[in-house]
Amino acid sequence: MRSPDRWIVLLVLVALTAACGRDNLKIGRPRVVAPDYSVKQDKTAHKRMRYQEFLRLSGDRFGRGQLDEALQFARSAQKLEPASPDAYTMQAVIEGHRGQAEAAGALYRKAAELAPQQGDVLNNYGAWLCSNGHPAEALVWFDRALADPNYGGRADALANAGGCALAAGQRERAEENLRQALALAPTNAYALESMTRNEVLNGRYFEARAFYQRRLAAAPATVSVLQLAIQIEERLGDRMAAGRFQQRLREEFPSAATSNPQG
Repeated sequence: MRSPDRWIVLLVLVALTAACGRDNLKIGRPRVVAPDYSVKQDKTAHKRMRYQEFLRLSGDRFGRGQLDEALQFARSAQKLEPASPDAYTMQAVIEGHRGQAEAAGALYRKAAELAPQQGDVLNNYGAWLCSNGHPAEALVWFDRALADPNYGGRADALANAGGCALAAGQRERAEENLRQALALAPTNAYALESMTRNEVLNGRYFEARAFYQRRLAAAPATVSVLQLAIQIEERLGDRMAAGRFQQRLREEFPSAATSNPQG
């Protein structure tokens, strides 16, 4: 599963930028109102600005590894806007990094409940479910995410759904979703790695080789990708190539086990 941390934080930042633009448009429109109404609007705008600032500070502290402070700022944001999913999402990311998987999952779910038609939030919760041993349940949330016509992260959601379907043993769906993801984003690293696994499971090792080569060209190597490459080259009988990948694994990830994964 694509690690939620990488893309969820980005989604929070994008959401904040978009929200700020929408709020500025609303506040900036000239309106003829009674004085007390103007004061109320000013207070509302100030509250929203504080909310956004707390989220910005939370993201800043998170980026610095100051997780306790990051969590405090995210909770402060939540108190100001308890019906907004972004503060819950940020808390979930932080709790995940703190090793509090169950707390993170509850926060992702709360965000999804607050935004039941918002693709990025639904995708986030699906990713958490799949990463924590609930692949079949996760597929439901990916489907809901993909039903959002305004969701701009369809390639990631399709890649996540495909990898999750593979974990759930739904190979036909996995291949369909992964090919759809790659049609939208040909260098999607997670989709390429998942397609490599899919081809290995189907015994199509030449095709698997092509996908792992594309994966290595798209993003830096990982332990799992190098182990796949070793397995595939051994199945294809190219011991020299397998040896080269074994050497890369030892040099780039010296603490990783060098035993090959089983398809």
